[in-house]
Amino acid sequence: MAEANAPMMQGGKFYGVVRQRREQCDAIFTDLQHSSARKLPEHAHELPFFAVLLEGDYGERYGRQHKQFGPYSVAFRPAGVPHQDEIGPHGVRFFEIEIRPSWKGRMQDCSGSLDTAQDECGGGEMLWLAMKLFRETHGPQEQSDLCLGSLLAELVAAVARVPRETAKDAPRWLGRVVDKLKSEYCDRLTLGDLAQEAGVHPVHLSRVFRRCKGEGIGEYVHRLRIRAACEQMLAPRTSLAEISLATGFADQSHFTRSFRRITGMSPGALRQLVAPKVEYSFAAD
Repeated sequence: MAEANAPMMQGGKFYGVVRQRREQCDAIFTDLQHSSARKLPEHAHELPFFAVLLEGDYGERYGRQHKQFGPYSVAFRPAGVPHQDEIGPHGVRFFEIEIRPSWKGRMQDCSGSLDTAQDECGGGEMLWLAMKLFRETHGPQEQSDLCLGSLLAELVAAVARVPRETAKDAPRWLGRVVDKLKSEYCDRLTLGDLAQEAGVHPVHLSRVFRRCKGEGIGEYVHRLRIRAACEQMLAPRTSLAEISLATGFADQSHFTRSFRRITGMSPGALRQLVAPKVEYSFAAD
């Protein structure tokens, strides 16, 4: 645990300016910035956390180690261990992901541990999972717990070194999960709902799903929703706002962002390409 002279930072608390803070899925997501060089006092955190360095350079003294980090590096630190950071000359921007104690219990249930510090500077699995979380947490507050929860489970499992599924064939329960997603993708499903359907641990479910399907559960659901939206857009007088709500998106702006990410164009642009001679009335996207 932290030494007596090292302040303990409570969940969601960091040195620096908080650009955005959001709590969901038993985790706290903080977009954090330091605008100039500074040396922070030694401190510890009550929650384990991932720190994704988005901009700038910084150094860290952690135990007997002194490390330097550049942009798009990721560090995981267990709870309660003192460290001291030095912000580089041009400041830094971090995306911090703190995880509540419930995640430690989930990892123990599937033979994982959150007690070892880890660093990743080569653009591996941790970085891209964390960047997907960064993208999703900067969307609407009503973002699906299923999407965030499944990505977070994969990220935590990666650092906890949970044993991977080694079977070559997809397990039978995966078919039941896929069927449930295909029939209920417009509903607010949770990772717990799917794990109950499969009869397996939620973390195991998330990892096997990605291995077998080549994408995360949240991404898979978004693709189902966008496909359904494209079909509904064939109805001449249905507005994009109506379609976004009917396909499970929080609002039209969320729908438009997801649509662009998956199709490479806006909903309005695709609609005009499919039926350019029909005049539609919908909000600009």
